[in-house]
Amino acid sequence: MSLPQALAAARPTDGGFAATIPEDWMQGRTSYGGFSAALALVAAQRIAPDLPPLRSATVNFVGPLAGAVEVRAKVLRRGRNASWISAEVANESGVGLTATFVFMGPVEASSLHLHDVPMPGHAIPLDQAVPLPERAGPSFAPNFERRFAQPRTEAKVPEILWWERLRDTEGLDPMVALILLADALPPGVMPLTGSVPISSMTWLVNLLTPLPQTDDGWFLLQALGNYAEKGCSSQNMAIWNTRGEAVAVGMQSIAVFG
Repeated sequence: MSLPQALAAARPTDGGFAATIPEDWMQGRTSYGGFSAALALVAAQRIAPDLPPLRSATVNFVGPLAGAVEVRAKVLRRGRNASWISAEVANESGVGLTATFVFMGPVEASSLHLHDVPMPGHAIPLDQAVPLPERAGPSFAPNFERRFAQPRTEAKVPEILWWERLRDTEGLDPMVALILLADALPPGVMPLTGSVPISSMTWLVNLLTPLPQTDDGWFLLQALGNYAEKGCSSQNMAIWNTRGEAVAVGMQSIAVFG
């Protein structure tokens, strides 16, 4: 079941909706983080019909989420340019995800222009990138098409770089689709650790465009580990479209159990 199908089957509740996390969106014993975050964003967007574009999201992965969940959102503050909305996803065991979304319109008086997030020079072009095995990875992986964007090397570096696109975005807001996609990579330190249990703890995403656009749904995703000690790992993240334009940057903290 795709996210559009899950949303179509959702039941409205006071301040949000009740939904079911499909089995094919699971990652171990919990929902894939991008799916839960996308549910929270949908609830936040439904708070008001006149919200400006999403510009930042702060997500906390508190506990496992599976099966039936309730998604709620509330307005924290609405200013002239920016609005802060919080959301949470919970099940019978309690809150599994909390998020704060910042929606902000353009500041026309600003004259500052800075676009310094270049696509990695070693990235393999989309039309030359080799597809990943169809069923490789966690349960949610078949919801995406994936291609290796990193040249083969014997050196082990804390970086994952893949081209990815969602198989079903029918009717999805482009920003919801991007959040759904944005957490799809393994941790950047995975080449150093191999397949060990991991758990995302926090995730910050800053959107660099009010409307994500690309060709045929493909985006280049990067996870770049920069710290790991005593089970706590930190990584930088970035997303580019097929024209090499950065559409999002982020940071994530991950618990590594091995």
